Amino acid sequence: MKVMQLKQPVWPRFLPTATVLNCATLGPLGRRLPAPGTWGSVAGLMYFTAIFADRYGVIGTLLMTAIGAYVAIAICGEAEFRLGRRDPGEVILDEFVAIPLCFLGWPSLVGPLPAWAIFLIGFGLFRIFDILKPFGIKRLQDLPAGWGVVVDDLAAALLTCAVMHAAQAAWLAFGASS
Repeated sequence: MKVMQLKQPVWPRFLPTATVLNCATLGPLGRRLPAPGTWGSVAGLMYFTAIFADRYGVIGTLLMTAIGAYVAIAICGEAEFRLGRRDPGEVILDEFVAIPLCFLGWPSLVGPLPAWAIFLIGFGLFRIFDILKPFGIKRLQDLPAGWGVVVDDLAAALLTCAVMHAAQAAWLAFGASS
């Protein structure tokens, strides 16, 4: 049985270094502000709000995030190469593209709590899971090049989504029985 190898996309090699680094760091957010991963997540939250919230269902969000993840894998991997460091802190495109996955099923998350509370909870859980990398998420960083940079964030976002939906289901189940 042949195992598929994950390869770094080659197309970013032809881009100027300034373009690669500006995309990977979301311009000045990753380079000039403290806690760049947090700022990348804030930008991702704004991205979700402007593009995804109330526009796309689960399938649309998954498809658009898959496209964004492919671009992020390519750009982040190339940024790693050009900076000469593994998963540099200033590279925050990975957080940006992952955040929409935190809110899969958005309409069903909003209900018992207002939208702003769901945003804060999702943001907070994502940052915790992105930093701590529980449940094997840390091992995903060992994937080659941009794959290791991006896939751990996608997993942290999916874990955030699962926890929020489970918490809401428990809230509704126990709240309805009281």
